[in-house]
Amino acid sequence: MVRKSAAALAAGCSVVVKPSEETPLSALALAELGDQAGIPRGVFNVVTSDRVGTPVVGEEMCTNPTIQAVSFTGSCAVGKCLYEKCSGSVKRLTLELGGNAPFIVFPSADIDLTMRALNAAKFHNNGQTCIGANRVLVHSSRLQEVLERCERLLEGKKVGNGMEDGVELGPLINQSGVDKVTRHVTDAVSKGGKVLIGGKRIPGRGYFYEPTLITGLSQEMEVWREETFGPVIFVRSFETEEEAIQLANNVKEGLAAYIISSEYQQIFRVTSQLQFGIIGVNEGAIRSVVAPFGGVKESGFGREGGLQGLDEYLQYKFVCTGGLN
Repeated sequence: MVRKSAAALAAGCSVVVKPSEETPLSALALAELGDQAGIPRGVFNVVTSDRVGTPVVGEEMCTNPTIQAVSFTGSCAVGKCLYEKCSGSVKRLTLELGGNAPFIVFPSADIDLTMRALNAAKFHNNGQTCIGANRVLVHSSRLQEVLERCERLLEGKKVGNGMEDGVELGPLINQSGVDKVTRHVTDAVSKGGKVLIGGKRIPGRGYFYEPTLITGLSQEMEVWREETFGPVIFVRSFETEEEAIQLANNVKEGLAAYIISSEYQQIFRVTSQLQFGIIGVNEGAIRSVVAPFGGVKESGFGREGGLQGLDEYLQYKFVCTGGLN
């Protein structure tokens, strides 16, 4: 929301923000801060609604001719719906949709660097990010070592109230989030996956789930077709560079990917063939305000951040003038 709004305001546009019905308070707080900072009334606006009212707000934003552009972050299904509704007026549209990020560990990977990157890519916001590592692909020669280090990593993680000392992982967003993680774990186990650590909801109050490690990931599992959005590491092995690239690309999404390698030539070969808009090389924290953020394939189009993010709220105009003295 901040990344979208900042670019739109910098380009000279007024903004209407429709936050998720699950998390409206940050948008309202930002509006209050904008008011205190002197942003004129009507320039930065927030419209909230419950889940029932959200389609009505979305319909208005997509069809109202006063609105010149729509930028959306969310699921592929909703993004496609907005794409269709905006087509009636050929409205400018930016879509940052779902991700299904591969995290590829090649034979030359430094194990300590691998674990730091995986920890950042998987457990930021408890796995509830669109660029979170969803499928961990490890060369067979390094598989056992990576699994052992993953077990140690997860065993050391404390889950609970984020205001308490030592807590690293908080709750999932809601009951639906818990249900999705549970469904992915259950499906994986039913199709040959093996739980090495975790695998259950933490009993008691709150939407807490155990940090979980599952090996035996396959393309038949639900997690291969949709992001989990939870603290679960799904792992499978590969034998060749070509196989790793094929596995990584064999999804409909193309937002983020990660590779761990110490070979320069391999890094250039693999990054040139991966079908993703953002790639982290030996790095798990890949967000930057100066870099364009966005995906390819069904992860959407357009970019946020960097100079490219301004283009989504600007129109180019060519004026050819002659005949003046």
